Amino acid sequence: MARAALNDDDLRPSPDESVRAGFGPRLKRLLGIDRSGGPPPGTQKGEPLRPFTIPNAVSYLRLALLPVFVAMAFASDGRDVAAAVLYFLIAWGDQLDGLLARVTGQYSRLGALLDPLTDRALVLAGVIVCFEFELLPRWALLVLAARELFMLCMSQYGLRQGMDLQINMIGRWAVWPVMFAVFLTLLTESWVADVSLYIGLGMTLAATAIYVQAGIRFSRARKDPRGAQASSST
Repeated sequence: MARAALNDDDLRPSPDESVRAGFGPRLKRLLGIDRSGGPPPGTQKGEPLRPFTIPNAVSYLRLALLPVFVAMAFASDGRDVAAAVLYFLIAWGDQLDGLLARVTGQYSRLGALLDPLTDRALVLAGVIVCFEFELLPRWALLVLAARELFMLCMSQYGLRQGMDLQINMIGRWAVWPVMFAVFLTLLTESWVADVSLYIGLGMTLAATAIYVQAGIRFSRARKDPRGAQASSST
């Protein structure tokens, strides 16, 4: 039997198939799971700050609520349901502003700088409360605070030197075990909070090592661009 010839229309997927094939990747990017393709447009060094965007408004609100959280926690013995809920909402705001940026396309240079700064401020606020009331192991809290301050200084130094540190995936995910530990211990005493803190601390230290390596490579590239290019190609 003769086989019918195929034309372009036969090879082209139907609209329903195209929608099904593209829905998964689009959903992953919308939720921030898939971050391939490099930094979003408008967030790179030299781009305008664009302070008046919807995602930045969420970041401003998160920063404004931090002293409220600390005051609520210090008004009790550190364990307070309302303070824990507020801490959770401020932490969840990190996902909200990212989602709003992806939905609206309102990416900005200020948002790229403000987002990790707000996360570090939130972690440090939780560290202060937990350290004061001994809700979590103090030695781990001190190491975590030192790491956050080191990263703050390193990022500022890198910006002055023309280096734009990109958040790596370990560092991006490490903040969640730490924030969960603070949230849980604000509610109740639990060994799970200690374990979560240790996991987050290990991840943050691993992320810091990656940042330091990136900084060293950047410094070498500035001193000897040809040597750095040759070493990176081998």
